[in-house]
Amino acid sequence: MSSIVLEFVFRWAHVLFGIVWIGMLYYFNFVQTEYFKEAEADAKADAVKKLAPRALWWFRWGAMFTFLTGLSLLHQIGATANILSMPAIWMGALAGTLMFLNVWLIIWPNQQIVIGLKEGDGPAAAAKAGLASRTNTLFSGPMLFGMLASKHLPVEAGALGFGACVVLILALEVNALIGKTGPMTSVKGVIHCSIGLTAVVWALLAFL
Repeated sequence: MSSIVLEFVFRWAHVLFGIVWIGMLYYFNFVQTEYFKEAEADAKADAVKKLAPRALWWFRWGAMFTFLTGLSLLHQIGATANILSMPAIWMGALAGTLMFLNVWLIIWPNQQIVIGLKEGDGPAAAAKAGLASRTNTLFSGPMLFGMLASKHLPVEAGALGFGACVVLILALEVNALIGKTGPMTSVKGVIHCSIGLTAVVWALLAFL
């Protein structure tokens, strides 16, 4: 199999798994969470018991295989050679990696408590999982920008612009660990924040 065909297969798989992962992320944030706020107690309990575990399975394994195929693509396209030669894809890769880690190290462990698979403080676990999930929704815009811009919107960022993006994304990840949801509490708020963050990242890469 030629390198071009191999790259295409992994790129196809990366997008396919990414659709599963981000589709489930948006479902949780835009649909299920809002439904749970209005659902009758019995309906919510049934959904937590039967629906949520199934959705979380697709969510976390979609994240796993999106991450693994993404690592393979970074190696195949040679992005590991020079970060500043492809700043957009590396910024997107950073956001995607943090999103992946949030899924497996924060969201899934805490959701296991929420849905009753493990013992623990349910409300506290729900809050931790919720903040990490909102942060992943926030990161999804810049992450997609990085994926697309690497091929279709060449950006010649300097070290300052790329470094500013890294600091900004890492600061937001720190907030995911110990901060608050702030304006991301509402669906409209997190969508606006994601679009705004994407614009800021684009500006930093393009002008610094």
